[in-house]
Amino acid sequence: MSTGGIIAIVVVAIVVILIAVIIAAYNGLVSLNERVNEAWSDITVQLKYRADLIPNVVETVKGYAKHEKETFEMVTSARSAVMGAKTVKQAAEAEKEMQTALGRIFAIAEAYPELKANVNFVKLQEQLQDVEDKIQAARRFYNAGAKELNTKIKTFPSNLINNMFGHFKKREYFEVAENERAKIANAPEVKF
Repeated sequence: MSTGGIIAIVVVAIVVILIAVIIAAYNGLVSLNERVNEAWSDITVQLKYRADLIPNVVETVKGYAKHEKETFEMVTSARSAVMGAKTVKQAAEAEKEMQTALGRIFAIAEAYPELKANVNFVKLQEQLQDVEDKIQAARRFYNAGAKELNTKIKTFPSNLINNMFGHFKKREYFEVAENERAKIANAPEVKF
């Protein structure tokens, strides 16, 4: 085989390897992006489910505490904010509002022993706790995917591929605000 033939084979091999690296990097980014989209979808499903439970909680508590109109309005407003959130940042802000509103509802319930003993209220509380656990799990899954995608977007050679195609954007984390973390860490446990 001539020197020209060997050079041609080497050049073709290098081009094939480069194409394979580009395809693998691009497909990896697509896969991570879809995983993050799926995780965000899981969060929105759980938030919607919880939002659907809220009117039942409010109506149950209203039966015992009719004079707490401001709190009920706060819960309704928070529910609307959660349902209307379009971005991760909006959802995180709405979540903060929802947690405050739910905290007030359950604080009201503390003052009414017959409400705390109400079977429907206890069942609703259990369902809310279950959905809160699912929201936290979905949040962790989303944040893990966002971290992986954000890392891949920044690292070589994926960053070059992303710069060539420009399809993939850094994702925001779904986090609690710094000033809220201390409250969560020291939050009192509410039991009924």
